[in-house]
Amino acid sequence: MKKKKKALIVCGCILAVTLAFAACSEPSADISELSSEDVYLAGSESEEMIFEEAAILADTPVANASAVLEPVASGVNVLGNDKCEIDASNVAEGYVMVRYTGGGSKKIKLLMTNPSGVQYQYNLKLDGDWGVFPLSGGNGVYKLGVYQNTSGNKYSTLFTTSVTAQITNAMSPFLYPNQYVNFTANSAAVAKAKEICSGKTAELDKVSAIYNFVINNLSYDKQKAQSVQSGYLPDIDAVLAAKKGICFDYAALMAAMLRSQNVPTKLVVGYTGAAYHAWINVHISGQGWVNGVIYFDGSTWKLMDPTFASSANSSDAIMQYIGNGSNYQAKYQY
Repeated sequence: MKKKKKALIVCGCILAVTLAFAACSEPSADISELSSEDVYLAGSESEEMIFEEAAILADTPVANASAVLEPVASGVNVLGNDKCEIDASNVAEGYVMVRYTGGGSKKIKLLMTNPSGVQYQYNLKLDGDWGVFPLSGGNGVYKLGVYQNTSGNKYSTLFTTSVTAQITNAMSPFLYPNQYVNFTANSAAVAKAKEICSGKTAELDKVSAIYNFVINNLSYDKQKAQSVQSGYLPDIDAVLAAKKGICFDYAALMAAMLRSQNVPTKLVVGYTGAAYHAWINVHISGQGWVNGVIYFDGSTWKLMDPTFASSANSSDAIMQYIGNGSNYQAKYQY
């Protein structure tokens, strides 16, 4: 009888935390994949149906990276037209930079298909500023397309091209900032990471310090979760100042802090059960990628999911749940 009661308590805790992340759920209508039936031809222009994403990417670290890596639009290899530009000058570093220059107020999207055929979609800024987009699928051919909204979910093609990536260091896409993990050398989060990791050289020590800081200083923002809109991007310094955020904020903040400390980090978006969620993976020298885990207690790695751990105050029930990698299904990595 006692065993049955304990099992009910565990399930209840997991259910409570899962429900707390309802705002990270991904409505089925928003996750429809593009298919041949979604493409419309209009004269020489093509028009595609693009469905919004739900509100929410040698294996060695870069040697002697004592400074924060910052992407640049070098201008050496620029593709595009009078509406948009794709700077592919630093493909070997694991990223491209894209900007829309056509003016107006219509939504603009970048679609990127990686060498494995996985398609990523991003919203581009309308002010002409560059956005940074990781080549997280490794070496190979990436198809890139920039599209302008015409009505509803219909988009007309502005420009399409492809680039072939031969990335010098496979860790680079997960050390540079990008649209989802956005930081600079002047970010408050970077300064905090430097403070927290002062005197620490081992990657595991940095991971542990940053993890503990995040779960002990951030709380889940239920109000924000109820109002967040599609296309939301975390402002990590604002999250740090407010000391609260949604799942996407947690993952982006920790990923930025770890990258600034030269720890290769993937921000992963996928599912925990039926909930759309975000978590992070890290690369440890001599061990490789540690998928979905954050700390080593002497014998067992724990899943690196700062949101669940914080909201559940690291209860045994929740730590058992998030420590089971089978509960997590990755969809995208940034």
